[in-house]
Order: sequence, then structure tokens, then C-alpha cells
Amino acid sequence: MAEEPIAFLRAEQRSAARTGQWSGGGFTAAQVRYDRRELNQILNIYGRMVAAGEWRDYALDFGDDAAVFSIFRRTSEMPLYRVEKRPALRSKQGMFAVIDAGGRILKRGHELENVLRVFAGKLLKALSSD
Repeated sequence: MAEEPIAFLRAEQRSAARTGQWSGGGFTAAQVRYDRRELNQILNIYGRMVAAGEWRDYALDFGDDAAVFSIFRRTSEMPLYRVEKRPALRSKQGMFAVIDAGGRILKRGHELENVLRVFAGKLLKALSSD
């Protein structure tokens, strides 16, 4: 049984947005991920909307070019919103975006906190209807 070599990388060489993976031929960048701070910001908004009774489920998808946090009203439906992180757009329009069920980009930007402000009005509306 042949042993695979262990690939070591320095912290400076790694992108915070990507994780690496060993694939028989070498070390390759595999998936875009949310870091802990970003996921915390998203789950903070999500938790408040769940408490208000508006949202009930979520899904995380990690791909080669994007990380997607999908928000559902019910599990069997299409997502109401998607919070996407696309590092390829970092130097252009910003790597974070909130997209509605119809595919419209509600807000795009460089800072996740600013992009998530699109939900502030929805949260106030949900809380005031109780």
C-alpha cells in the first residue's frame, strides 16, 4: 500500500476564501468557504428571522467558484434568498451578494455586513407584524 505524501503550506500562501484538498496528483484549491466571522454574521440575521417566524430552514453549498447560504421558508420550496460569496468578483463589484428567489441581485458589495443590511427592513417588518 503506497502512502501519499503530506502537503504543507505556509499560512501566507493560503487564501482565506478557499480550502485546499489533496487529489492524487497534487495539492489543489478546491472550494470557496465562509470563514467563521462571515458565517456568524449570516447566522445572526438568520436566527432573528427564524425567531420572528419568517424563515425555517437553510442550506450551505460550497463549490469551486462560490459559497452559497440558501434561506428557505419551508424545506420543500426553492430558496427565498441566497447569500453568495464569489472571490473572483473581489476586485470588481464585490464578492458578496444577496439574491432573491427570482434571481435578482438585491445587494452586492465588498463587505458582508453592508450586504446583509438588505434584511434589516424585512426584520423590522416581521417584528412589527406580531
